[in-house]
Amino acid sequence: MNPSYDEILKANSLRGNEIKKTPLIHSSTFSEFTNSDVYLKLEFRQKTGSFKIRGAYYKIQSLSEEEKKYGVVAASAGNHAQGVAFASALEKIPCTIVMPKNASPAKVAATKGYGAKVILEGTNYDESSAKAKEIAKITKATMIHAFDDPQIIAAQGVIGLEILEDLPDVDEVYVPIGGGGLAAGTAIAIKEKNPKIKVIGVQSRSFPSMYDSYKKGSITASGGARTIADGISVKVPGKLTFEIIKELIDDIVLVDDTEITKAMFLLMERMKFVVEPAGAISLAHLISKKPSPGKKVVAILAGGNVDMYLLGQIVDKGLAAMGRLLKLSILLPDRPGAFKEIVDEITLANANIVEVVHDRLSSNINAGSAGVTLSLETQGQEQANLLIEALRRKNIQFTLMT
Repeated sequence: MNPSYDEILKANSLRGNEIKKTPLIHSSTFSEFTNSDVYLKLEFRQKTGSFKIRGAYYKIQSLSEEEKKYGVVAASAGNHAQGVAFASALEKIPCTIVMPKNASPAKVAATKGYGAKVILEGTNYDESSAKAKEIAKITKATMIHAFDDPQIIAAQGVIGLEILEDLPDVDEVYVPIGGGGLAAGTAIAIKEKNPKIKVIGVQSRSFPSMYDSYKKGSITASGGARTIADGISVKVPGKLTFEIIKELIDDIVLVDDTEITKAMFLLMERMKFVVEPAGAISLAHLISKKPSPGKKVVAILAGGNVDMYLLGQIVDKGLAAMGRLLKLSILLPDRPGAFKEIVDEITLANANIVEVVHDRLSSNINAGSAGVTLSLETQGQEQANLLIEALRRKNIQFTLMT
């Protein structure tokens, strides 16, 4: 049974005080980058740090007293887990969450913090889901599916209502896709009010299951490569979500990790927003492809639960991608003054040395030589290129590591 527009309205009316209406803000920065009029839907500011609390809260509120007695079980890479755990805590019912073994430690800790029992099983959502179904069968707990459930989809669709309330003349809405709950609900809400508004799904190139299914016209399992976008690493899309998306969505596009990294970095630097990879994927497509010049577009920033170790990598890789961080490996003769020649060129280029690693002892370095790895801060790609050319003119042998 597909969720109806009326079910979305009902979910909106029953969200209580716990579910926020998140801000929709205009971004002059990303409008300039994309040649579009860009608005950002800040779902990462939702309780538990993502839109997932919407569906989990509505679904658990809808359970009977008998069902609540046996509790709930769910599978999730992290955001759905936190939503289910938080909603269960509000209702004071037992909650078990199965998460992949490689789930973000921050998301695991947060889920436990809401009072859930956490079991680590599998390497992706699909493997964790199989374990959760086993537990549900044994314990009689209700399985709270991450996306393929009418009430979950309806509650996520409230986001579409909020977008139209704040920006009724929007031209296009870009929405992340993993299993498809957010995209399906958003599409139902928006197309009911104005079928002319385009809804475009954005999926990871490493897990293109909904993209492949949409293009082929039937559910197709695909994906499995490593990706930083763990929140949408789903190999098999939902049956219900696929039927809705097949009918209502205008297109699905793919984004790779490099494009996601750039979007996350720019969100931090320009907007002071910390958004997780799966949450930033819609904006990543707008920045990298500039698909809608002159159009009024919304990118849903779906979540902000990012691992701190990954965040450090994002900063470094973002700086490197923009030519503001150079890493060079240089082999020098081990004599006084050899390194000074390098430093002089760096000084002339007005670059800044961030880190120096000096190595005489590694087996790949011959006696009489020294290896130096330099991390340099520059003002941008133009300055970085000038420094590289200066080193080449001096016949300094180096390998560019970024």
